[in-house]
Amino acid sequence: MSHGEMWKNDDSQPPSSRGSIVSFGNSELATINEKEQKSDNQVSLVGEIETIESPAITRIKGSRFPSNNSLSMMCKNARRGRSASMPFIQKALPDLNSQTTKIFLETMSIAVSGLYCKLLVVLGICFPVAEVLSDQIPQSNYEVFYLYLYSVSLLYLVFVYATLLKQRAVDTVLHNSKDDTIPVASQTQNSPAGRYGSFYLRMGAIAFGIGSMIHCGLEFGRYFELEDHPDCRSVLMVLTPSIKMTFIIIQLQFIFMSNKHKALSSYKNISKFGLMHMIATNLSVWSSVVVQETKREIVTHYEKNSTNILESYIDDSDNSSFNNICTKSYIMGSLVTNAAPFLFPCTIEYSLICSVILYALWKSICHNRERVPQTGAYANKISKPVVGMTTQHFTVDFANAHKGLFGGIIILVFTIISLIMFYTLIQHEEFFSTAVFQVNLCELVLYALGILASILAMYRIRQLKYERKRLQELDTMLLVTAQTGLYVYFSFSLIVGYFTKEIFSTPNLFITSIFGIAQSTLQTLFIIDAWWRRCATASSVKEKPGRQLVTFLLLSNIAMWAINHLENSRADFHPTERKFYEVCAWTIITQLSMPLAVFYRFHSTVCLCEIWKCTYKMRLQ
Repeated sequence: MSHGEMWKNDDSQPPSSRGSIVSFGNSELATINEKEQKSDNQVSLVGEIETIESPAITRIKGSRFPSNNSLSMMCKNARRGRSASMPFIQKALPDLNSQTTKIFLETMSIAVSGLYCKLLVVLGICFPVAEVLSDQIPQSNYEVFYLYLYSVSLLYLVFVYATLLKQRAVDTVLHNSKDDTIPVASQTQNSPAGRYGSFYLRMGAIAFGIGSMIHCGLEFGRYFELEDHPDCRSVLMVLTPSIKMTFIIIQLQFIFMSNKHKALSSYKNISKFGLMHMIATNLSVWSSVVVQETKREIVTHYEKNSTNILESYIDDSDNSSFNNICTKSYIMGSLVTNAAPFLFPCTIEYSLICSVILYALWKSICHNRERVPQTGAYANKISKPVVGMTTQHFTVDFANAHKGLFGGIIILVFTIISLIMFYTLIQHEEFFSTAVFQVNLCELVLYALGILASILAMYRIRQLKYERKRLQELDTMLLVTAQTGLYVYFSFSLIVGYFTKEIFSTPNLFITSIFGIAQSTLQTLFIIDAWWRRCATASSVKEKPGRQLVTFLLLSNIAMWAINHLENSRADFHPTERKFYEVCAWTIITQLSMPLAVFYRFHSTVCLCEIWKCTYKMRLQ
């Protein structure tokens, strides 16, 4: 029996008829099969009918078999955004004008927030510099500016905390609800989870923040040493240190918050301006501290040598007259003066760390992707786990690190002995040159050993494979920025050693500058290279190539940090440079460059700790 006779005797339809007429022969069936093969690419516009229909409906649909004209109309309707099955329904087209306006507003918010930050930073530099250069500007005038910076920053931080508390309350209510009908939402993260500063970097921010708060407390205590007179006491002298101390504490807590990115992403425009304002606040504090410390050191130097060109300025300055008239005791004032060389660098380094971390946050907010629409009831309100949060287990494994550890300890001990000798001999004028020479020699030995260790470490660590997924943009930015201070300091010393012919009489001055530049360059290259390395085989995990040298470099940087901190606290550490550039110029050079150099040593230690801990672990696949 033929296929045509089978379908004639059977009342059912062939499964592949798709709405065609039932009673036809083999030739007609072949014709339909050919038509179906030709329209394979166009069947999706019509849709497939999978159910068996009545003969009446079949005849109606058979009369609508797609022709060339109907297919072309369907394609045109699809291009116009119309439905192919129901062409009278117009699909919603994307509003290009609204998208353009949205992109424009987002771009302008980024640009305006950046310009706002730049304006505040420029004002933060101009106000303290103008106060130093002119004796007609009272200090209380620009204290209002810093009061504005601290107050607005605190308002923004309070806003962030309020947003987080509100979100936490909503999450708690939803978590405690017994409604099991609420489906679990499909969550798409706004941005990839990332660390804004390593654990060691944030611990350093705490240490430097404590030093900065101590300085604020001492400044606050000076208020009670003043005479009870309207011209002597000002509310700003109490208000500004208090608000600054509060700002430091709350900003530290903000840096350590793990879920702050969620609150920042909820209010993008406010977060852009708020973060930029906080960055400007930290940079303005940095510039003010540098200017005030430079002024203090210059005035202190010329007070010891009264026959100088600045004698009249010191006698007639507002500070001197203020101290003579208003100060009834000078206990806190002397304490601030003696502690300033050690506390000012803490404020500078704390401001630098916070500025870079806040900039990384601002950058992530500006490049944040749009939230993907969620599904399910209360989809955007269901609490989500924070991606990237893990329980930290602190373990210390000194395998393949003992030699570097003991070598670094020996270097650290000799450096401490050299510093003790310096502070002892410097008290006697006849041993002044000896004190400076032995510290310079210790510094030269440290740089020479650092160069050798960096080269050997780069050679040894080349056995490890690269891991491109490890992002260290924040640490790289901090490292390269801070290294600029060493380049500036050693370049000026190099010029002195060459043009004064000290290269022949005291060669350590010229050679130390060259070795300092070379050591910081090689160490920076090694750190950047080692960040991308990781053990890939069991043999490399067991051997740990270069870990001895990483341990030695870690402790050597602590010793170099102590040397650079000494150079920062005493401008007379390099008498040749001070004589060549004069006291004012050399003090300015030192105060601008050495805080960055001190921070470079600290951050290098942080980076080497991360390399020591993470590079020699093999990731489980």
